[in-house]
Amino acid sequence: MSSMDAFLDSNVWLYAFITGQDPHKTTKALHLINSLSTIFVSTQVINEVCVNLLRKQSIPETEIRDFIDDFFTLYHVIEVRQEQLIYASQLREKYALSYWDSFIVVAAIGSKTSTLYSEDMQDRLRIENQVTIVNPFK
Repeated sequence: MSSMDAFLDSNVWLYAFITGQDPHKTTKALHLINSLSTIFVSTQVINEVCVNLLRKQSIPETEIRDFIDDFFTLYHVIEVRQEQLIYASQLREKYALSYWDSFIVVAAIGSKTSTLYSEDMQDRLRIENQVTIVNPFK
């Protein structure tokens, strides 16, 4: 992978942060994060990462606040607005995306990056000729 911009879904972060669940995927996730020049996330991704760290790792709230601060300091955070929620609904109809995945896709489109890394969506699916979903663990 070359140095570039990309949007990262929560599963990439969780493999990077929770070691021991799948060492191969942890290595790939960390390599991906370190190889990108600019990383985009959405507030939804931050929320999903934090709730999973609380649930699966029993991370203390002080560390959760540090994670949140780090996301906003180190990465470009995309917030979803009303127009994007409507657009997500349209994309769900057109591409048969899940409810939550459609918000991730809309945020990725809003970031103006061409790649969305996610394990949970259809690998190589091109959405609206703007963003391509890539499974980084394949």
